[in-house]
Amino acid sequence: MSQIIKSLGWPVAAGLLAALLILQQRHYQTVSEPRMDGAESSTMSWSTAVRAASPSVVNIYTTRLVRRPYHPLLDDPMFQRFFSRSPRQRERIQRSLGSGVIMSADGYVLTNNHVINGAAEILVLLADGREALASVIGTDPDTDLAVLKLNLAGLTPIPIADPATADVGDVVLAIGNPYGFGQSVSQGIISATGRYGLQLNTYENYIQTDAAINPGNSGGALVDSAGNLLGINTAIYSQSGGSQGIGLAIPSDYAGKVLRDIVQFGEVVRGWLGVEAQPVTASIRSERGELNGLVISDVDRDGPAWEAGLRPGDVLTSIDGVATDGGHRAMYRVSMMSPGDQIRMEVYRNNQRLDLDAVIGRRPQDD
Repeated sequence: MSQIIKSLGWPVAAGLLAALLILQQRHYQTVSEPRMDGAESSTMSWSTAVRAASPSVVNIYTTRLVRRPYHPLLDDPMFQRFFSRSPRQRERIQRSLGSGVIMSADGYVLTNNHVINGAAEILVLLADGREALASVIGTDPDTDLAVLKLNLAGLTPIPIADPATADVGDVVLAIGNPYGFGQSVSQGIISATGRYGLQLNTYENYIQTDAAINPGNSGGALVDSAGNLLGINTAIYSQSGGSQGIGLAIPSDYAGKVLRDIVQFGEVVRGWLGVEAQPVTASIRSERGELNGLVISDVDRDGPAWEAGLRPGDVLTSIDGVATDGGHRAMYRVSMMSPGDQIRMEVYRNNQRLDLDAVIGRRPQDD
């Protein structure tokens, strides 16, 4: 080898050695990259996840009858005599698009309420090429979800993931019908969980992702790297109308509750304690010791919390052993419960611990 190096000269020899090192590194990288099915491959692929989820994602096309507002000049009979305008010309057909997810083999589909709101006709196109008209079973504007029904056989419900296990940085895929292109897939990561306070809907607990979500993706699926449903894509933050790396999805556990309640009761039935609370502040903590939780500011005298013995000024530190240091998350958990569910509340009053048992009530309709 030394004789070869001397005969080639150091510049050429150094180049050959560098090339050998690069080829060796590429060899080890190629061998070490896994595939979704566990075999070794030279490229990463999410095709297994897409194959698992895509048969359950549908394209939705809606038509609406839109009436032009009354105009004193254009709708004046004298004006119409000259221009032969008919009252029917005040109406026009508006078409829009979205996506949906098949949740059960008997044809229940979840989508966004804003996708089908006011629609005169809802046409659903399946991944296998079939199409059918869908009927609306019910809607929940408070979460921007709607339940549709398809009368078709051979439907494939999507596998469901537990969104509580999702972590920031996990790979996710958004599957839907962006801009009416037909079923499309974009890939990204989870950017945040538990997003709320965006004033998009009454109940907010979004999964945030940077996977491209564009107009038409609404109601589609956000799935994990195995193709299991993590959430229903519902909104994007954009100043241009297109994806800017901030998409929001409703977690699959809450979306599933909305579907079950609408099918069973015709509306969403939410749990209720009847309290108003605020997080423990630094000043309150200095007065009452190192307590974390919620300070109860008001208790409805007709509500379950009052009946259980909770009073204004109490500090609620946990519900069923789960800390309430995140006030929004605690109330979100309560809203996910069903009337009649029993819970145990850990409460501190005058620096003494109390364990109170409560029975979850039904949230009043006007709340």
